[in-house]
Amino acid sequence: MTNEPNFIAGQPSEGKVGALIAWALFILSIPSANVLVLIGLVVSYVTRGTATGVARQHIEAQIRLFWSVFWWTIAAWVGIFVSALASVVLIGIPFLLLFLLVWFLLSVWFTVKSVIGLLNLLNDKPI
Repeated sequence: MTNEPNFIAGQPSEGKVGALIAWALFILSIPSANVLVLIGLVVSYVTRGTATGVARQHIEAQIRLFWSVFWWTIAAWVGIFVSALASVVLIGIPFLLLFLLVWFLLSVWFTVKSVIGLLNLLNDKPI
């Protein structure tokens, strides 16, 4: 007998409630100005230790999603800051608008990806 989690759909798994809560908090990222995303990340890390099966796979996906979007958001904010400084001479205004658009699209993509993850978890589909 191995300690490997069973990823077969329909199997009972521990941690599903935590994964559902984290996906729901991730979905509320835009209306909460990303405050609830941080709480969702904490929930993901806390429930990861006891989660099994499909729920564990979703929790791992939530953590990967957060960190990938986090670093892209930092890059967008650096671009916004540099463009804002350069907009003093009017050269940076198009770049400022571009980086603001990138930041907005990152937020929308994160929310859509979270909705898809929640729907997959409700259907017991692995990611």
